[in-house]
Amino acid sequence: MTAADTPVDRDPPGLNRDALAAYLAGHRPDLATGPLRATLVAGGRSNLTYFVTDGVTEYVLRRPPLGHVLATAHDMGREHTVISALGGTAVPVPETLLMCGDDTVLGAPFYLMSRVPGEVLRTRAQTDPLPLDARRDLAHAMIDTLVALHRVDPYEVGLGEFGRPDGFLARQVRRWAAQLDRSRSRDLPGADDLRDGLAATVPTSPKPAIVHGDFRLDNLIVDPEKRAVRAVLDWEMATIGDPLTDLGLLVTYWDVLGSETAADNPIATAIGPAAGFPPASDLLDRYAKTSPVDLSALPWYTALACYKLAVILEGIHYRYTQGQTVGAGFDQIGAIVPTLIASGRTTLASL
Repeated sequence: MTAADTPVDRDPPGLNRDALAAYLAGHRPDLATGPLRATLVAGGRSNLTYFVTDGVTEYVLRRPPLGHVLATAHDMGREHTVISALGGTAVPVPETLLMCGDDTVLGAPFYLMSRVPGEVLRTRAQTDPLPLDARRDLAHAMIDTLVALHRVDPYEVGLGEFGRPDGFLARQVRRWAAQLDRSRSRDLPGADDLRDGLAATVPTSPKPAIVHGDFRLDNLIVDPEKRAVRAVLDWEMATIGDPLTDLGLLVTYWDVLGSETAADNPIATAIGPAAGFPPASDLLDRYAKTSPVDLSALPWYTALACYKLAVILEGIHYRYTQGQTVGAGFDQIGAIVPTLIASGRTTLASL
């Protein structure tokens, strides 16, 4: 992770250090043994992430974005629950430290987790210096981590009631359509056609699994030297459902937003085959060798992922137009939405 420095005498947007210190004094005094310093982590486009330290311990704070929070879209309790449940499994996650559901402390719920050492690979500047075999090994570690997640029995880790697998895919289409309606502020040609096409061709889901909901390379902390995944981050959309939704989304990031033509967009700087990583077909072959899930319907899931990402980015674009979000590159987000809609329609037509 990288962080934008905030002067010691100034709070970063969305985090009042005095209010946090007062809360910690009553709930985790070991995390507030001195004056708190905080930095807003660069790169986040949804929930806000901060590095916080009392001079002794450094940890991570997560809270929803500022303004226009769609229902269920930024659920801190959801993230905290799933990360806590996965501790001790084969899926690497940070240690959870505290959950606060009291909106009056920071203006929104938040939670704290340990800071895991390593890198989040977001740009070609980070990945181009890596040997080609290191890029291959990191991509394989990424897909192996997804397989490990989908192998976890939700009931064995206490997540049996975490989602509703029956009718999961149909609800996904309806959910993202409803999210788009709440953030729709301009004409989006083809969006309704993609929605209707997805709704009319819903496949039969495999056995339910824990679904991350936004699994991609830059939601992982990795160790480039050891070519290993140290932690999976950003669990805000996790649930129990169809594991192929994770795989379809990863393919969309890898092939659609990871292409050379996407190199200048602010959410994916062509980290994928264009950056010397293995093609999506290689990742799918590796997934298929260690998973019993039939991948024949994957184009439908990839089309759904295009629609989902288009809706998410349209929500971010909406918040940007309302002056309710922080970070660089938001002025470019809206331009990516039509590309995703067009790609989703083309992919769905290939079935």
